Amino acid sequence: MFRSDTDLLESLTAELSQQLKDYEDKALLEMIRPNLASQFVQHAPELTKFHEAITQNDSMDDRELLRIFREFIPTTNYEPYRPFIAKFFATPCKEADVENMFAPGLPYFFAMSSMTSGKSVKTFPRYRPPSHLLQNPLYLALPPSEGTTLSPASMRYSQILKIDCEDGQSKQVTVCSLSIGFLRMAMNWDAEHDNERLDLWHPYAISLVKSYRAFFVLNALFALADRRVTTIRFFFANVFVIFLQYIEDEWSLLIDCIEKGIIPDVENLGPLRAPLEKLFKPNPVRAAELREIGPPGIQGWAVRVWPHLERFLGITGGPAATALTAHKLTHVLGPSIHTQATGYGSSEGSMALPYHKTNPNTDYKLMFVDVLTEFLDVHSNESSERVLSIHELVAGGHYEPVLTTRNGLWRYRIGDVVTVKGFAPDDGLPVISYLHRREGGIVMAFGTTCTESQLTTAIVSAANRWIGQIIDFTIVGDDRDTPITYGYLVEIGGEIGKDARMAIQQTFEDLMAANDEFRTAFWQGRARKPTIRLLEKGTFAEYRQQKCNKTNVSISQVKVPVVLSDPTFREWFLQQVVIEL
Repeated sequence: MFRSDTDLLESLTAELSQQLKDYEDKALLEMIRPNLASQFVQHAPELTKFHEAITQNDSMDDRELLRIFREFIPTTNYEPYRPFIAKFFATPCKEADVENMFAPGLPYFFAMSSMTSGKSVKTFPRYRPPSHLLQNPLYLALPPSEGTTLSPASMRYSQILKIDCEDGQSKQVTVCSLSIGFLRMAMNWDAEHDNERLDLWHPYAISLVKSYRAFFVLNALFALADRRVTTIRFFFANVFVIFLQYIEDEWSLLIDCIEKGIIPDVENLGPLRAPLEKLFKPNPVRAAELREIGPPGIQGWAVRVWPHLERFLGITGGPAATALTAHKLTHVLGPSIHTQATGYGSSEGSMALPYHKTNPNTDYKLMFVDVLTEFLDVHSNESSERVLSIHELVAGGHYEPVLTTRNGLWRYRIGDVVTVKGFAPDDGLPVISYLHRREGGIVMAFGTTCTESQLTTAIVSAANRWIGQIIDFTIVGDDRDTPITYGYLVEIGGEIGKDARMAIQQTFEDLMAANDEFRTAFWQGRARKPTIRLLEKGTFAEYRQQKCNKTNVSISQVKVPVVLSDPTFREWFLQQVVIEL
């Protein structure tokens, strides 16, 4: 019943299975009943059979509604929602045209997808949830903390949508990252009055800074000046490593500014400078303390700088899982600081929270608060994919989450693949770990792909042994020879290993061992070894800055894709190559 290495259950008892069925039914009804009258349900072709069934049924008790949902709601992707979402971006946009579009009323904001591909950015409406849910950890943009939380946040937004209301007034809806939308919603901070709040939040003005470098330097300045930091939170752990690099590069400037109470001339801050200067006071004692400690380098540096530091929150897997990030994080924080992920979710919905009884950096327990999660078995041989409820999952199975949300998504496929680690013994809820994107690889001439996790594991392991510590990497299709193969573009920190070329062979062997189809294709002459090219130092920092400037969003929203499909950035990355192994 129990797994030998954890407290998780390998299978569900009959009692827990029934408990999960009841929990799922209750949560599903809570999600879908308010949205039955939405414009999307009434007019989306994909939901025609569902809509006809509910309009023809007079009784519509809970059991019948659940039956109709499970029989008539198909899985969906973004395309059915696109024309309905486009109505919010029309000019003019009238309230009558968009009210109750996906859920009752109007959205509070639109969440932008994390832009890792060359495709257009997806936006998802987010409505204000019931007030009692706003304090749920799934909705908290900033975690509760007894001291100060170091969590650089940009209030920048992509655009503001104007909705003309029937009473002659207008409503503004911000298009921004999910975390910033949650923060604005929790604090009732509309974008229209940002400049009136410059003195209210320490330091709110930094959140409006546009320059990439200035954003990091100013956040570092205020963080170093404050000994009371108890929590560090970065959405991706590798962004914290970038933050540390700015501290190292600007150490003397930062300490001098703390001593004298000066805001550095990192850019033309305009009206933002005065409120920052008002908040920032000379602190020669703190400056002397920091000079004695020195810049990041010693083990446990963060605890010496912030003696009350207790925990680090941030994603350390997936795109953040490089050797340099792992080494730098553990070295700077030291052994006493607890690390954990922030949760598992996406712009479409928040699904799970870290499970602390196993590994809170990689394992998540499902919660039906923001979404109802069902699953598709990615290894199923059934001709039509059957949607599975949580009580039908099997420990060790690989599944794609399918979301039905408070915000009006219906059995929406998010494209991730997760594995079920087991079931929590107290309530039977599945504990999952993210593996990779379902369609995230490059389709090679042999008609299959290695998964993102297989591609990542192979290069991280090989680089750590032969090349050096990876700062970041991405993969393009290398078609300079036939057949096309995986072309790794890698930036490393420090010196290149003397036997760096051995990394090609190890990466190849790891992919051969991990993927049966790749191995078969190679022996049939339809695949070849991957290639590895090293990039100019600073390439990925420049990439993030370009993405931030291009999309006008926070760095926390920019992920480096494991597989790069944007042709413009592909050519730009190839121009940064300095060495081919």
